[in-house]
Amino acid sequence: MLVLGVESSCDETSVAIVKDGKEVLSNVVLSQIDIHKKFGGVVPEVASRNHVYQVSVVFKEAFSKACVEPQDIDVVAVTYAPGLIGSLLVGLTAAKTFAMLYNKPIVAVHHLAGHIYANAIEHDMVFPALALIVSGGNTELVYMKDNYDFMIIGETYDDAVGESYDKVARVLGLSYPGGPVVDKLAREGKDTYKLPIPHVDGYNFSFSGLKSAVINLVHNEMQRGNEIRKADLACSFQEVVTKVLVDKTFKACLEYNVKNIIVAGGVSANSGLKERFNKENIYNYNIAIPSIKYCTDNAAMIAVAAYYKLKKKKDFSDLSLNAYSNLELA
Repeated sequence: MLVLGVESSCDETSVAIVKDGKEVLSNVVLSQIDIHKKFGGVVPEVASRNHVYQVSVVFKEAFSKACVEPQDIDVVAVTYAPGLIGSLLVGLTAAKTFAMLYNKPIVAVHHLAGHIYANAIEHDMVFPALALIVSGGNTELVYMKDNYDFMIIGETYDDAVGESYDKVARVLGLSYPGGPVVDKLAREGKDTYKLPIPHVDGYNFSFSGLKSAVINLVHNEMQRGNEIRKADLACSFQEVVTKVLVDKTFKACLEYNVKNIIVAGGVSANSGLKERFNKENIYNYNIAIPSIKYCTDNAAMIAVAAYYKLKKKKDFSDLSLNAYSNLELA
């Protein structure tokens, strides 16, 4: 089965062609990071406008790299939720146009399902499993009893973990996007700053207090004329974040009797998070983390998710399919 994937939920325009849910024939990603850097974050209108400029070029390159013809495609998979509504609509319109032109069926894919199934490219999906989704807009723990069976057991009450990284980077005077910069800086520092560990009942998360503590600490030190040891503060911040994420994931594994862990989303590329998972894995859980190229938004993960969705049930959409800025995975 050849699946054409289309992803445009935020600021990456991506088109991919994947064979049988495993073999990535092409995965073209055109990022807008350099465009949004000067704003310190993604500007929705700017993002959607650039998707319009780029989408046809990305389509052509994906087919060229895959060495297949449009008629060879079996299914069109497209991200329809959640995300920036203007950005989603560009990719959705392009996917529906292709499907209509070549008479191909459409499969609607939830963006977070895409992140989860990015792991299926390089790992076998074994169930039951716990998926930790960590990105700029989401922090969730999802129990999966079987393929395409999602039950959210925990989510963030406020800031997503990736959003917190960006805000901490901004207060430290670092560049956007903040996640990779803070991660790199943290590896150069030591855990010397005392920051509060968020305590939230169950498997939910809250990072706004931690973010505020960092902001207040920086402001207070500046008022006293003290130097901010940026690498140490980045390290202390990352230590708290990774501890909360890993501790709650392992605790949920024990309660739900799960041996398989899936880490998904852009923050799954974080070296500190990977290191802590490996270091504290005393129960020898099977931990799947995608390669960096599949951690961030890309269309290959959307194509793979569609493939597994069709294996579960023939769930096709029609040309009335719409985009949604907010929609729960479950």
